[in-house]
Amino acid sequence: MLIYKVLRAAEWAEFDREGRSRGSAVDCTDGFVHFSTAEQLATTLSRHFAGETGLTLLAVDADRAGAALRWEPSRGGALFPHLYRPLDRGDILWARGLEDGPEGAMIPAELA
Repeated sequence: MLIYKVLRAAEWAEFDREGRSRGSAVDCTDGFVHFSTAEQLATTLSRHFAGETGLTLLAVDADRAGAALRWEPSRGGALFPHLYRPLDRGDILWARGLEDGPEGAMIPAELA
């Protein structure tokens, strides 16, 4: 199963340069890297990235994340994947820029 992480331009630049990331400021505060499933991604974009542009979407194979990945309740009790270690370049299956729409980043058609 693929899980997804959205990075802002500065976060993506840092990850690309360093090869690893502890995530966004919210991730660092919470102590884990927040991910979404394909089904959760549209709501994540609208709630946490509304009106933002220049976002990058990363795909990670949940099985490859190992024991550091935990599924925990969040919005409305839904289980979300949380990574309790830095995200490393080797975790990433692919990365792509999200297309900017009138209200911010648009979810790729194949994930909608």
